[in-house]
Amino acid sequence: MAEEGDVVSKTFRALVERADRKFARVRDFPSYGRAQGQHYFQKVFKAYMRLWKYQQEHRTELVKAGLNRWEIGEIAGRIGQLYFGQYTRTSEARFLVEAYVFYEAILKRRYFEGCKVKDLGVRFKELRFYARFLLVSLILNRTQTVKVVVEKLKALVDDCNANFRETNFKEWKLVVQEIVRFMNADTTFTIPSARPFRYSAIFDCHPSSVQYVARFHAKKVLKFRDAILMSYHRNEVKFAELTLDAYRMLQCLEWESSGSFYPKHLAETKENGVVVDYSGTSGLIDMKLVADMTDPTLPPNPRKAILYRPSVTHLIAV
Repeated sequence: MAEEGDVVSKTFRALVERADRKFARVRDFPSYGRAQGQHYFQKVFKAYMRLWKYQQEHRTELVKAGLNRWEIGEIAGRIGQLYFGQYTRTSEARFLVEAYVFYEAILKRRYFEGCKVKDLGVRFKELRFYARFLLVSLILNRTQTVKVVVEKLKALVDDCNANFRETNFKEWKLVVQEIVRFMNADTTFTIPSARPFRYSAIFDCHPSSVQYVARFHAKKVLKFRDAILMSYHRNEVKFAELTLDAYRMLQCLEWESSGSFYPKHLAETKENGVVVDYSGTSGLIDMKLVADMTDPTLPPNPRKAILYRPSVTHLIAV
C-alpha cells in the first residue's frame, strides 16, 4: 500500500510539473488577437483537466501522502485563469462563467482560507486568487460575491501585515482601496435595482422582433466584430486595469440571453435543510456544471481588447 501511495504521489507531482510548464508558455500571451497560440491553450487545458481528474480519483491517497488543500485550490485557480483568458480573447460568456464556477468553488471550500498556512508564498497565492475572483465577479455582475470577497481580501491583507511584518503589503492595500472606490462609484452597487448594461432577456425584447433591427441584419451590410476599449485619463476609477468606463462599455457590447448575469439575492446552499460545509477534503468540482450559454439566434459578442494607457506600439499591435 505504501508503494502504491508513492506511485500515486509521484505521478501527481509529475502531472503538476508538466501542467505548470505548459501554463508558463501561455501565461504572458496578450489577451487580444485572433486565435493567437490557440493550439498552446488547448494543450494547457488538456494538461490541467488530466491533472484535475487524477487528483479527484486519487484524493484519499494524495491527502495521506501530504497533499495540502491550498495545492488543490491552486490547480482550480489555474483552470479558472485559463477560462478567463479565453473569455478575454473570445468574449464568449461561457468561458467567463466557467472561470467563476472554479473560483467560487475555491472560496466555498476554503482551499486557501482553511489551511491557516504561515507560508508567505501561499498567502500571496491567496491574495492573487481574491484579486482574480473579484475581476471575474465584477464582469459577471455578482455584486454580493464581490462584497464578500472584498471583506475577505481586507481581512487577509490585515492578517498578512500582522504576521509578516518584514514584508511590505502596500500594493495590496492599494488593491483594496481600488475595489472599494470602484464599488462606491458604480451604480450596480449603489443602486441594487439598476438594470444591467448588457442586453438581457429579462428586460429587452429579442432583436428580431424590432423591425428596423431585423431589416438591418437581414441586409448584412455591416457586422460589429471587434472593439478596442481604452482610456488615457489620469486618476480614473478603476480596478486593476479595468476602468469604470471600460467596464460599462464592455457590458454594453455583450448579449446576455438567459438573464443569468442579472444580480440576484444569493441564498445559502443547503442540503436537507443543513448548510453545506465544503471544508472537508472530499469536495469535488463538477467540470460540466455550466452548459454552453450561447444562443444561436443572437449575434456573437464582438471581441474586445481592453487597454489601459497603451503606448503607440501597443495600440498598433492590437
